[in-house]
Formats: sequence, structure tokens, C-alpha cells
Amino acid sequence: MLGKVASLLQRVGPSASHNAFLTRCFLHGSLLRIHPSVSEALASQEPVVALESTIITHGMPYPHNLRTAQEVEGIVRASGATPATVGVLGGRVHVGLSEEELCFLARSEAPLKVSRRDLPYALSQGLSGGTTVSATMTAAHRAGIPVFVTGGVGGVHRGGESTMDVSADLTELGRTPVAVVSAGVKSILDIGRTLEYLETQGVCVATFGSSRDFPAFFAPRSGFVSPYNVKDEREAAALIASALALGLGSGVLIAVPIPEEQAAVGQEIEEAIQRALTESRDKGISGREVTPFVLKRVSELTQGKSLEANMALIRNNAAVGSGIARALATLRQEGQTPSTRRERQTDQASAVVIGGINVDFIAKVKQEKLVMGQTNPGSVGQSFGGVGRNLADCLTRLGAQPLFISALGVDALSESALSYCTHMNTSGVARLQDHSTATYCAVITEKGELGVGVGDMDIHQRITEQYVSRFEERLATASLVCLDGNIPVSTIDYVCGIASKHRVPVWFEPTNVDKACKPFLSDSWKALSFFSPNLAELRAVNQALGLPVPAAVPSSLDDVLGSAVALSRPLLEHLRCVVVTLGPHGVLLCGDAEGGAVSLQGAEYKHQPGGRLCGVHYPAIPISAGDIVNVSGAGDSLAAGLMAGMLQGQDSDTCVKMGLLAADMSLRSHDPVSPALSSTTVSPEQVRARRWPPVTWQWPG
Repeated sequence: MLGKVASLLQRVGPSASHNAFLTRCFLHGSLLRIHPSVSEALASQEPVVALESTIITHGMPYPHNLRTAQEVEGIVRASGATPATVGVLGGRVHVGLSEEELCFLARSEAPLKVSRRDLPYALSQGLSGGTTVSATMTAAHRAGIPVFVTGGVGGVHRGGESTMDVSADLTELGRTPVAVVSAGVKSILDIGRTLEYLETQGVCVATFGSSRDFPAFFAPRSGFVSPYNVKDEREAAALIASALALGLGSGVLIAVPIPEEQAAVGQEIEEAIQRALTESRDKGISGREVTPFVLKRVSELTQGKSLEANMALIRNNAAVGSGIARALATLRQEGQTPSTRRERQTDQASAVVIGGINVDFIAKVKQEKLVMGQTNPGSVGQSFGGVGRNLADCLTRLGAQPLFISALGVDALSESALSYCTHMNTSGVARLQDHSTATYCAVITEKGELGVGVGDMDIHQRITEQYVSRFEERLATASLVCLDGNIPVSTIDYVCGIASKHRVPVWFEPTNVDKACKPFLSDSWKALSFFSPNLAELRAVNQALGLPVPAAVPSSLDDVLGSAVALSRPLLEHLRCVVVTLGPHGVLLCGDAEGGAVSLQGAEYKHQPGGRLCGVHYPAIPISAGDIVNVSGAGDSLAAGLMAGMLQGQDSDTCVKMGLLAADMSLRSHDPVSPALSSTTVSPEQVRARRWPPVTWQWPG
């Protein structure tokens, strides 16, 4: 076996093995370290502000640099956010620095100035240095931090039309979705061309305040105007939220004018800048030499006032940026970004889904049977799944807008997953450093049946009781809470306790036979309202409760239906309904017979002794084997479609048929949940427009 592997590596060449190494490094975070305080804040959906470190290593002398860095971090904390100063130490990008690490950078004698261009070299050589705007944006985006505060951004240098001297900050703003809060650009740069370049890069630029005047670092007005202005932190947060939700891939520049109390000093500095520029022209200084000459000369002319003004300006930006980050966090927690906001009756009408999110790799062989031990011809694709994610995705597409609570790593896969899920309320998804995003690899046959699956789901155990308790208010007022079997038993017990106390209905989706029994290991299951197992999972639950079960799962449809009703009966002493999924045979709804149907509505349900229990069998929508593309999300779509009907207040018959419609669409889709699902394609109107096979009633013996 080792010989075959070595031979394969020789055939594919060094580039493939090198790429594999790099992939492992980035996916598992070996090149990126997130400080625990930052990681915890991100996981809690609390505001975080990224800060650059070239101001420490290259912007000011020691000890001014250290004192300013500490003061800025203190301002961010006092404003209710967590500071995340970015730097490179020992060949590793650090997002968030300890006090010792700040001191190390501040005292460094020859630190590297690290832009995006320099990151590979600095990391490969184990070097340390301060990160520029572009490198800080890169790191912030990878860590999941949307707001970054700096003094000023780079721009197009004077004469840049001939020298092509354009700061990497501008191109970074055009390709990295992070909001940069700065005092504009320094007047030593070509501000007009800088704004034109930002427009070309697709960067949304807005001045903070009542005016559209674009600031020039030390001057509140540069003589140029921004395309837009935002009046306060909440308007700025709404702008950023819209940009992120659109998935444009570009950043936002919020230009903050210098405070009024510093304007006079700023004017003095501006006059010194103009004098220094004139001197540079008189001396024949041009190109890249202009900026360092002007900066040195301005410091001399102002006798150090430029340094003091610089520090004051950065402090102001930190306060404004922290307020914006806090407002953005509030918008995300409310799930009310402008581009995804939908009218809701009340917060109490919203559902909550707690469960797993995976990146799925689906391999479909081009033959009826999978041949083990050899390569099977077929196709391989990537999609995004996880039972909880699928349920939340489907509910969202059907208009329910649930809060989704889950966990992801801080890696490339998590970024892809969140980008795919921008239509969902993912404000409850924690991002955890040193944990890998869950992945699932499935090999399916030509007919769409699962041949073998492998899952790396360890991160789901981090959806802990302690983390979920942060959303207790939402849980206590939810119209429905849905749990999948991937989460820990302790989390299930906690949620069931909250639901029992506040009379919130809970739906448990078991995911597989091994996980189906989790709520039934204690009395927590008695707080459930709905349970959606297949027959094997239902049998396992009865067995865990010490109840008699058939020796094997029956095969004929009549025996399957009879067994399902019998196995559901003891659970219905406490549950409102058991929804038994039957694959190609449809679904069996088991519960109390009320008015000729099994009722799904009413949170205060309690089975009445002597009540008539029954099962109602709904056949699946007929579909040929050739039309089945993917079976991995059909059961989840069935459950979510049924839930969507419940949340709309539909009758049981309509709810089940909405679920069957959703399942049929997902069977025909390459994705676990069909992107074509909507409140139009799956609706009571669509149910009424279709001819359905007759339902049959099953009565326990």
C-alpha cells in the first residue's frame, strides 16, 4: 500500500503534494492563530474590531507606539467590542495579540512590513512583522471579522498615472469583504485618482456623518466628495450588512473626518504637508521617494504635532469603528440585515433550528452497483449539508426564517459554507479555532442510493449547553424548536428543559439509528412534541426504552405500516405526533385521531387516556429512478416542508403534502435542499393543484 502511495505521488509530481500540504495548513489553521478572547467573541456573535500593527512597528517610535496600541485596544473594549490586533509572529498570522506580543512588536528593531504580497515569504521564513491594511484585511476575513479600524488607507501616489505606484490597500478593498473604518487618505496622495480607482474596484465608499465631504486624514474636507454618507453607526452597519449579504466579494470604506477639536491642528499639519510637497518638487524628488520625504519634513515643520494628531485621529476611528461593529452585531443577532429582512408577525413566531452543518462531497458512480476495492467511474461534486443546516435552509426558502444554531471551524470550508448560506439567519453559528469544519463524503449509486458514507463530525460536539444557553430568550419564545441528533445529549436535555418550562413545541430529527436514542436516555423525551424517525430508528428507540420490538424490520408495506403504528403507540403517551419516514413509500403520521385527522397544531397537547390512536399513510409522489439525482436531503426537506406548513397554521393534510412536494424537488436536485424551493413552489396552492394518491388509515390492534 505504501508503495502504491509513493508511486502515485511520483506520478502526480510535487505540485499536487505541495497543494495538499497547503490545504492541510490552511484548513486546520496551522498558519493562522486566533486569540482565545477573539475566538470566544466570534463564537458568541459579539462585536470584534480588527486592528493593524504597522502603526506599532513602523508608524511611531517606542514607547508611543505601544501606548497608542494599548489605548486603542482599551477604547475598543470600553465601547463594548473585542479588539483583534493582527500581526505576524514567528511565521504565523496572529489575530488578537497578548500584552507580551504587543510589547514584542513595539520593541522590535527590524520588523518586516507585511502586506498581502509579503505574507507567503514572512510565514515561510518564520519572520515577524506588522501587518498593513491589505494583510490585516486578509487575516480579518479569514477569521470572520467584518470590521477593521485603521488610521488611513493607502492610495494612488502623486504621479501614479506614470509610475503605477498604487497602494495594495485599494486592490484589497476590491477583493476582500471587510469594512475598513479610516480617516480617508493623506493629502500627500492623489485623492481624486484614489476615489476613481476605488470605484473601478467596485468598493462602496461612504463618509461618516452628515456630509459627503471625503476627509484627507488631518483635514475634514479634501475637496472631493464620497459617493454616499452614513449618518450614524447603525446606518453604517446596515450598509456593511447589505454588502456582505450580497456576496459581492468587495469591501466597504467608511471615511471618518477628524474630530472638530483637532481640526485646527489638522489645518496646521495640512499647511505643512503642502509646503513639504512644494519643497519636494523644487528638489526634484519624484516617484516613491516623495512620501517618505514629505512625512519626515511634516514632522519637522510641526514639531511633533503631527504625531499627536495622528494618535488622536486613530483613537477617534477606534471609537467610531467599535460602535459600527456593535451595531452590526446587533443586526446579525436580530437576523435583520436589510437585504434579507422579511416581515415577521413577532419574534415569538420564529423557529429555531439547532444542529449540524457539513460540507458534503458526493460521488455518484455510473453503474447500478458500487464495486468495492477498485475505482468506480462516476462524478464527484461538492455541496453543503448537515441535517440541521438542511432543515434551516428549507424552512428559510419556504418563508419561515428560523435562527440556525451550529458550529464551524475557522477554515476555508467554513467560509464557503457561510457564503452559500447567506440567505439564512446564521447569527447563531459559532466559529471555533482549532476545530475542523464538519465534512461528509458519500458514494451513491446510479439510482441515487447511498453506497458508503464517511463523516468527520467532531465539531458538532462543540454545540454545547453553555453555547446554546446564550440564545435562551429566543428558545423560550420560539414557535417551534427543531433539534437534530448530531448535537450532544446534554444540549438536548437543556433545550428540552427550556421547552418544557415555557411550553415550546420541540421537533427531534434523529439523523441515524445510533443518534436516535439521545433524548430517550432520560426523561427529556417527554418534553418532545414531534419525532421523525424511520422504522429502524423507531425500533431502536423502543428498544432503548426497554419495550418489546420485532426481531427485524419488516419488508412488506403492510407489515411496515402495522409495525410503525405499534412502535409509535407508547411514545404517543407524551408526544403529539410521530412522523415515520418510509423512503419511497412516503410517510406515516401517527397520533390522536381528532376530527378525522391527526392534528399537528397546539403546543399544549396532552394525550387523553382512552383517546383513539391511529396512523395515516401518505404515499410518496411517484418518481422514476432516472429522475433521482440525490437522496441525501429528501428526508430533511420532507420534515421541513411539513414544519413550514405547521408554522403557517395549515391543516395536517396540507402540511404533509407540502413536505412531500419539498422532498420530491430535492430528490431531483444536485443539492441536498433544492434551490428551487420557495413559498411559491411549495405552498397550499400547489398542494390543491395536484392530484394525490389516496391516503390510508392504520389502527393499532
